[in-house]
Amino acid sequence: MDFSDELLEEGSHIWDAQYEHPFVTELAEGTLDPEAFQHWVKQDYRYLLDYARTFALAGTKARREETMAGLFDVAHTVLNYEMDLHREFAAEYGIDPEELEAVQKAPTCIGYTNFLVRTAYEGTLPEIMAAIYPCGQGYLDVAEHMQERATEEHRYTPFIEKYTSDEFYDAVDQMRTLVNRCAEENPGEREAMREAFLTSARLEHQFWEMCYTQEGWSL
Repeated sequence: MDFSDELLEEGSHIWDAQYEHPFVTELAEGTLDPEAFQHWVKQDYRYLLDYARTFALAGTKARREETMAGLFDVAHTVLNYEMDLHREFAAEYGIDPEELEAVQKAPTCIGYTNFLVRTAYEGTLPEIMAAIYPCGQGYLDVAEHMQERATEEHRYTPFIEKYTSDEFYDAVDQMRTLVNRCAEENPGEREAMREAFLTSARLEHQFWEMCYTQEGWSL
């Protein structure tokens, strides 16, 4: 069994919790409160800046030229494609780019992005890849689950289509390949990879909760 599959098996209960989270189920049905989706757009936009930064920092720790190029390419894609999608979503709800840039991260978003960036600065390449993996694989799996539950087109169909696109499949496949290579070449890092993977997976679940409850600061 590939190490990426071992990680997914170990985190299967977290995946199940994501599938049944009301943000996910209601988005699939098209009944999600638009304000909850707007909260996701704003917070995920802020998240993606640090997600791209994490890939760029991972690239500085890669020894293979092709690995370095691939990681920098993902950072570029996030900044120049995935964030454009969020700007499009935002425009549909009357949120302009300046407002997106000024959004204050909610506590959960801070916790997640701080974990990723700290891992990128302090951890090894295997740890970084394991920490990144739940976001890519998680969004693909959750979007596939949404696709199965959706019975008709609705306002959130573009979200489902983006995260089940061929381009996204390819990006996740590249991520999975690198996770497996890191585990094969660095067997002593596997425990640290598991810990990083499970931490990010739990934070992925909390991110849905943050958006559904429109979490903010009480003061």
